Amino acid sequence: MTRSASGTEHITAARKLLKTARTADELRLAQSVLLPLELGLSIEQTARAIGRSNGATCTMRTRFGKVATGQMSAPRSKRQLRNRANTDLDRERQILDEVLPDAASGGVVVIPQIKPAIEAKLGKTLALSSVYRMLARHGWRKLAPDTYHPQGIGVRCPNARGTNKAGMDGMLGAFGESVC
Repeated sequence: MTRSASGTEHITAARKLLKTARTADELRLAQSVLLPLELGLSIEQTARAIGRSNGATCTMRTRFGKVATGQMSAPRSKRQLRNRANTDLDRERQILDEVLPDAASGGVVVIPQIKPAIEAKLGKTLALSSVYRMLARHGWRKLAPDTYHPQGIGVRCPNARGTNKAGMDGMLGAFGESVC
């Protein structure tokens, strides 16, 4: 004869999770607790019903009980872990506020020019893509397309995409000659 399932004190929390589950994993977690307790299924039957192995089902049940009683914190998603983060989100926000004070009032931001300031605040070197990702995480985005190079002495192209073979209509080069 098999042992009866334990965890009757977690039925109400499991029912609440069953009703509010947003992902398949949350649904499976609630089912792994409720099926043995309410329907009297064994661990093997529960595992078959939710599509997991016996060991995974047993682990889910015990983890649910530990989280419900406060013995353990709920597992975090991969996105929340930030294993390769250079710093925490609050520190990133503080650094961006220090480095970009004029950009908040509508100033132009050239990322390669602010990269050394961000690296100095962090105390480590960063790839340019990391700076772009940091800005994207905190809501900075490109508002207007570039129609000319910011350091060039050229004039804006009337057609940003270009129609000639060189693809540079209406642009003046570094020495003032027409490159369009």
